[in-house]
Order: sequence, then structure tokens, then C-alpha cells
Amino acid sequence: MRHTPSFLGGIRFLLAATLIVATSQGTCVRAENLPLTHPTVELVKKYFELVVDQDWKTAAKMIRPASIERKKRETLAIIKSAPTMSEEAAMLGKLGAKDIKSLESMTAEEFYVADRQSFHNPARNDDEKERQKKVQDQKKSSLKIEVLGVIGEQGGKVAHLAVRTSQDVIDQRINELFFISFIQDEADATKWLIAPDMQRPVTEPLSGAAAPAPEGDAKAPAAPQSDKK
Repeated sequence: MRHTPSFLGGIRFLLAATLIVATSQGTCVRAENLPLTHPTVELVKKYFELVVDQDWKTAAKMIRPASIERKKRETLAIIKSAPTMSEEAAMLGKLGAKDIKSLESMTAEEFYVADRQSFHNPARNDDEKERQKKVQDQKKSSLKIEVLGVIGEQGGKVAHLAVRTSQDVIDQRINELFFISFIQDEADATKWLIAPDMQRPVTEPLSGAAAPAPEGDAKAPAAPQSDKK
């Protein structure tokens, strides 16, 4: 389906309205429509192409390292709280790690690759490998990416993109709508990185309330080692 200019204009207006109306303690969040020539437009298209191609190593370089490290900390907390040693080993095995220490030693890029690969089962034989390749080739050749709008905030240092994708998978066409956030690299203003955790709720302490513990200090309760069998 091809979107008309009026439809796209409506999308951009709704995106802007969603961000501009947000308030916290009387402080208004300012946002603005950005042109479709914004550098993040081509970057998000490249990212989706890498995802379909399952080129996780290259895709990892487009993700903000702090976002990956946050996901890694959360994953470690979940694994450490596994009720049994066998469940802990199974979770580590899916990530290609032999133990907790090897997972902790992974770089941000290494963890991203391991995490993405854990969602894709490897082919068990040549026939299955051939079927997977045909499906992947079909996805790549049919992939369509359309950026519906770009919204900027925080003085242009953050960009949120509404993206419509379409791809054929075996006997179906799958259409999806994504909302991807980019943040400008502090060390290089020409570089933009995807920040998946910007989609999460942000909390602020109310006046007089105790400040929350710094991120990363809170840990999931770990089951006693002696209880794991």
C-alpha cells in the first residue's frame, strides 16, 4: 500500500503531538518534525537490511554500547537467579557461554551477537540449511522499508523514527510498524546510534521522595548456590 502525502503528514503530526504534550513536574518536552533527509533515515534502512541478513556483528556497531551493557546486566541477573544449575547452564548455553565468568567477560558487541543468535536455531542438517537459506533470500529480495516520519528532541540530539516494513516469508507477506530511537554520539556529532532502551518508561522522584538506587546497583535475588542441582 502506498501512503498519500496527507496520510504521512498525519503520521508526523501524531508523532510530534505525542512527544510535545508529554510533561513532567511542569516541564514540557519539546519536539520537532525533522526532514526525511535526516541522516538517521538511511541508517535505519541499513539496520533493517542487516537484521534481515542476520549480520549481527555489523548491526552491533549501530547500537549504543550503553544500551547493550544494560541488557547484558539484566540477562546476567536473570541467569544468576536461576533456581537450578541445569537451568543456569541451559541459559548460558543459548548465549554460547560456558559459565557466568565467560558471559561477564563478553564485550558489548560480543554479547549483542550472542543474544541475537540465541533467537535463531542453527540448521540441523543440509536440507534444513537449504530451507533456511531460501527463506532468508526471499526476505532479503522482498524487503521494503519506508520511513513515515522523524521526530527530534533534546535540541536535535535525539531522533525517533516511525518505520513501516514489508517482507515475504514463505506464503505470507508481513507488514510491521516500528518506532526506532537514535541518539547522537557525544564524542562525534556526525555519528548516530540506535538506543533501544529509550522506549522504556523513565521515572523521576517526586519532591521529597527518596532518590532511587543508581542503575545497575539493584540486583535480582540469587538463589542460594547450594539449592541449585
